[in-house]
Amino acid sequence: MEKSAEMIWLDAIEANEEGDRSTALTLAEEVVSLEEDHADAWFAVAQWTLPIDSRGKQAMPNIIQASKSMASIRKVVELDPQNEHAWRIGGEIMVGHLGMLEHGLEWWEGRKEAAPSDVLPYFEQVSILIRLGYFEEAGEYLDVMDRLIESQPSKSLESRARRLRGIFEEQGSMEKELGFEPQNGKDDSWELISRMRKKKPITETYFLLMFVMPIVFLLGSAAMMLFAEVPYSTAIVMLLIIAMYFGIARFSRRLLLKLNRPESFLNRAIDIESSSGMVCVPNEIRESKLYSHVVRSRTPAYQERLGIIEESSEPLPRKWTLNVPEL
Repeated sequence: MEKSAEMIWLDAIEANEEGDRSTALTLAEEVVSLEEDHADAWFAVAQWTLPIDSRGKQAMPNIIQASKSMASIRKVVELDPQNEHAWRIGGEIMVGHLGMLEHGLEWWEGRKEAAPSDVLPYFEQVSILIRLGYFEEAGEYLDVMDRLIESQPSKSLESRARRLRGIFEEQGSMEKELGFEPQNGKDDSWELISRMRKKKPITETYFLLMFVMPIVFLLGSAAMMLFAEVPYSTAIVMLLIIAMYFGIARFSRRLLLKLNRPESFLNRAIDIESSSGMVCVPNEIRESKLYSHVVRSRTPAYQERLGIIEESSEPLPRKWTLNVPEL
């Protein structure tokens, strides 16, 4: 007598609890082949397709695993639109692992239709728009998000919204000084990237040690001489040094962003390549140390997909533009 889909599903759950992920996945796939509207089994397929974390280190899926998981996640949200966890996993895979940022905007638009009061889609969409350099649209989404948060007060949401707006304002002001449209092969910023292509970006730690700390040391030395005869001078100087460190680090952040502007612009160009499926990065930059450094920071699936796009060599049209959902 053949087992029912529900009995096989129970076997799949048991196998997963025993640590036999491979058997559990096979059984879950059998369940969905027998019962296509089994949302829980589809969700299990999506999760069990992804690699298992090892020794506390997150394991990253390859492009096949990510694509298969994404296909299952689409089925989950179709059957159960209120499954918030599925929407989150799908968004992470689509944007973080597959680099499909334009599709990511559409994905989160679907979540808004399923749960109009959910603020998460706005956070994710604003982040995508900032990454791709669409600051005007990002500002509009931020305004709508702020109004939505006001209707459901939450300190954690308000704090997160302030941080995101801070990033938006910081990046937006930098963009006003010098913008970049990767689809425009004659954009002046390509020359900036080309000049720095043989160098790696400056890390924040290196910047603090080589720029901020020397200034703090000099000012601290001056303060020690100034307060030498003042009672509790050591404590006063220590407090001044701490305050100066954080103050200088904060105000010098803009300088660090300017120094690393080539990396930021190249990241945008790569994101647009992965979003459009077409190439825009010149070969001399693609073969550079800077490009290798930027790409290595991406997930394995993202790198694989980017390699496929590079092999296709389909040029990105000058008039290409991002399809941003209307508010």
